[in-house]
Amino acid sequence: MTDRERQEALAARQAERRPWHGPPHQVTDERFYHLHAACYEHAPFLGLSVARMADFESELLNLLKSCCERVHAWCILPNHYHLLVETPGLKLTTGALGRLHGRTSFLWNREEGKRGRQVWHRCPDRAIRSQAHYWATMNYVHNQPVRHGLCTRWDQWPFSSAKDFLEAVGREEARRIWRAFPLLDYGKGWDDPEQ
Repeated sequence: MTDRERQEALAARQAERRPWHGPPHQVTDERFYHLHAACYEHAPFLGLSVARMADFESELLNLLKSCCERVHAWCILPNHYHLLVETPGLKLTTGALGRLHGRTSFLWNREEGKRGRQVWHRCPDRAIRSQAHYWATMNYVHNQPVRHGLCTRWDQWPFSSAKDFLEAVGREEARRIWRAFPLLDYGKGWDDPEQ
């Protein structure tokens, strides 16, 4: 999409009073999805404490067991998270995530005395289109804490499947996958590192 086409699409969304950056969930025959959700205005509500991040990770993974065939990769950061999942029903999965967001918003706002504050902002999805897209997404999800300056290596971040991935495939295979399926501009313009 060119810059001009992007601007036209944005203008059309604005004219229709649709969210600028919240495309509707597209239900397809696809089973593999990259899902991600951000805290409202990218505030670090999720990362208020290590305990909160650990609790959220546990609750998220338990929830995904009930609506996904497999969670291939995940990474939880202080203000957003990314998932690579295999699910038979996107609506079921995004609905479950929406309920999780509602519960955690209520709980965190109560803990912080901020009743009514918006905590989450959308949960976009992207169907995985090819094996190359799958592996680039796997690399992207695992590279999140490095991309956002939270650590220098994947396996240093505790709230991620990166350690499990490295253990399962080995470092040499992980390096081969990294070189074969580079990130290039993946995430540019919609998940840029904080300055």
